[in-house]
Amino acid sequence: MSTGTDTAAPYRSPLRAGRDGFARLLRAEWTKFRTVRGWVLAMGAAALVTVLLGVLLATGMRTVCSNGPVEIRCPALPTGPGGEAVDDKFYFVYRQLTGDGSITARVTSMAGQIRLPDAVPGVRNVVPGVVPWAKAGVMVKESGEQGSPYAAVMVTGEHGVRMQHDFTHDTAGRPGKVSERSPRWLRLTRTGETLTGYESADGVTWAAVGTVRLAGLPDTVRIGMFAASPGHLTVTQGGISGSSSAMRFAEVTAVFDRVGLEGTAPAGAWSRQDVGVTLGPDGLPHHPGGLVESGGTFTVTGVGDIAPRLGDAVVETPLTGVAIGLIAVIVVAVTFMTAEYRRGLIRTTLLASPRRGRVPAAKAVVIGAAAFAAGLVAAGVTVPLGTRLLREGGTPVLPVSALTELRVIVGCAAMFAATAVFALALGALFRRGVAAVAAAVVMIILPHILATASVLPVDAAQWLLRVTPAAAFAILQSVPEYPQVIHHYAPAAGFYPLAPWAGLAVLCGYAVLALGLAVFLLRRRDA
Repeated sequence: MSTGTDTAAPYRSPLRAGRDGFARLLRAEWTKFRTVRGWVLAMGAAALVTVLLGVLLATGMRTVCSNGPVEIRCPALPTGPGGEAVDDKFYFVYRQLTGDGSITARVTSMAGQIRLPDAVPGVRNVVPGVVPWAKAGVMVKESGEQGSPYAAVMVTGEHGVRMQHDFTHDTAGRPGKVSERSPRWLRLTRTGETLTGYESADGVTWAAVGTVRLAGLPDTVRIGMFAASPGHLTVTQGGISGSSSAMRFAEVTAVFDRVGLEGTAPAGAWSRQDVGVTLGPDGLPHHPGGLVESGGTFTVTGVGDIAPRLGDAVVETPLTGVAIGLIAVIVVAVTFMTAEYRRGLIRTTLLASPRRGRVPAAKAVVIGAAAFAAGLVAAGVTVPLGTRLLREGGTPVLPVSALTELRVIVGCAAMFAATAVFALALGALFRRGVAAVAAAVVMIILPHILATASVLPVDAAQWLLRVTPAAAFAILQSVPEYPQVIHHYAPAAGFYPLAPWAGLAVLCGYAVLALGLAVFLLRRRDA
């Protein structure tokens, strides 16, 4: 009779065993990474160089304004209802309206003048003309303060009738230009916080352009006619030498008649305000607007724009060192893979993990996580510190929401991680450090430098930033492109052809493709 006890081995599912095996492989790869001091220091250096270059740039930028011969701190940028920086500069002819009401006016002409590049040095080259986004129409505005809420229906130089409100919103009406033979009737009605814009070709048949709600609009507002003209943008294309841009003076003059005002508004003369007018060193208005009123006809001249502000520093401006930091990440990621081949350790690693595809996958997780941490520290320090230093030096920084700033920081970290995985995969494909590093730099860093340094035509630069891994730099763009704002939307000016997450997705796609190819080849060829 046997006194022994039979014991059955515990059952472990293949799935559980697979998970445990990959977890052990992850721990092994993490141990390899952290025990090589050079890799850890180089990853820290990637974060450090990003921070130092950003701080150096921010402290070196200084902007001052003047009050006559005296330098003063520049005033804060006006902000709109959504918190974005805005241009709010126009000539306004208005009355106070209490409660509900409307204004109707016919626009019979738009003319103006534009300054072009000087044909003769020292001689101003001013010609008749109207820029495409010059605008004139009727408006309801909360107050005369720059950035206060408004709604307006208007005619434009080349974009037909539009209804715009609160700076960032734009709705298209009928196309076409205004003239004495083809005047445009405009109407804007207020019912509480709701404003509706209308247009008509004859003053009889009206079509709605749009309806908006201005939350919190006070009972008494300003209602009237306005004119504004942004500057004339000149872009010089230099072939292989890239492009440059300049914004020059432009103004518009619009003629209104058949003006009718309904609602509770004081009678008598119309008030006028040159909203946001710039004062020259002598204290007098520089390029002022104006009004000529005669027999019910109003001729209004204005300069400036009513739109989101662009062209100043942005929260990603201090991230100028990201490209250098990425080079350090690339070197670490490549050597993390190629060191196995150089030292002959790859065979030992593959013996410990016979399922070969797990090895590059585990290495990708480890190096991606390390790079993400480095990028998060780099951007998390550089963005808030750099923007604070810029503002302290008087340089305006376009404000963005907290979520947008967080997206820039986390997106920068994600770009570090995706770059590391891509470089690791190239290391597995080439098995040689120098070749893999060179390939990663040529595919990620070089296209970005060529596109943003104005050494390529804009179309070529945008093409590069669509099809190469350098598209990921779009994740750093914080301010969007506005179709209704005249600006040089080029990579050299910080505007990328792809949306932020779409650009990052291009790099991630390259990384996944390269890693998949590396796994495929590792399974088919000798270690």
